[in-house]
Amino acid sequence: MSSYTAPESAAKQLADIIAKLDPPIRKLARSCRAVLRKRLPTAIELAYDNFHALAIGYSPTEQMSDCILSLVIHPKDVSLSFFYGATLPDPQGILEGSGDQNRFVRLEDASALLRPDVEALVQAAIARSQAPLPSSGGGYTVIKAVSVGQHSRSVLA
Repeated sequence: MSSYTAPESAAKQLADIIAKLDPPIRKLARSCRAVLRKRLPTAIELAYDNFHALAIGYSPTEQMSDCILSLVIHPKDVSLSFFYGATLPDPQGILEGSGDQNRFVRLEDASALLRPDVEALVQAAIARSQAPLPSSGGGYTVIKAVSVGQHSRSVLA
């Protein structure tokens, strides 16, 4: 795997990776990413691509350990993932997953990110973040890892 791409070219590289997705997932990924960039304008996007999923973490720093949440794009679905989701309050019971830490919400469309129950999870994740999001400035994109020999997402199951 290669790692780290300068922020100025990383946004284009991420756009190129997303362009390889099947059209419905590509559209969903782009629209969800746009909502998250608007919601978290000072966050740094940390992109990790492998054969199973493309994960775009939103973090106050370039360290994955500081990631607040991630947009996880699989060949057939997109979800909003919370690395420490098991500890988040979830009175509506919308979080899926049974691991020790991670929980996620499947996204049928980008408007799901604007639902009050999802927004409450985002707010709780931001409040629990070890490092605060910058109060000003603009976020940028960093490619942390891209699989070598990547193949089309449409052929992955």
